[in-house]
Amino acid sequence: MKVLLSIKPEYVNKILSGEKKFEFRKVNFSKKGITKVLIYATKPVGKLVGEFEVKEIHQGSPDCIWNITQYFAGIDKKYFDSYYQGRDKAVAIAIGEVNIYKKPIDLDSLGGKITPPQSFCYISNELEDKQFEFDYL
Repeated sequence: MKVLLSIKPEYVNKILSGEKKFEFRKVNFSKKGITKVLIYATKPVGKLVGEFEVKEIHQGSPDCIWNITQYFAGIDKKYFDSYYQGRDKAVAIAIGEVNIYKKPIDLDSLGGKITPPQSFCYISNELEDKQFEFDYL
């Protein structure tokens, strides 16, 4: 199963370059079996730019998650702490193989009524098999 994640362009660039190996969220996916993430770069880009394999999903206290992810977090501790301020649970998606689309894709081209999610949305079965051309790293 795939999900569509909205990610700020500065972090998208770090994911695509390999500098950022974890994507952080405040809540975990409720559905099981998430294997791929479609990367939607938020405005000013406003397009799908690639996808990555989900290697693993870590869940625990913010301190525990920081200890696991700190060397490849792509963010500093101050930002991490402010993101999870007042929370007792943190989620880190371990990023596997990354594929960059040859040309960024408008959400409209996927068909259906997909809008940029606030955080993430599940991709329906008919869209799951859609293939895109990649620029391989």
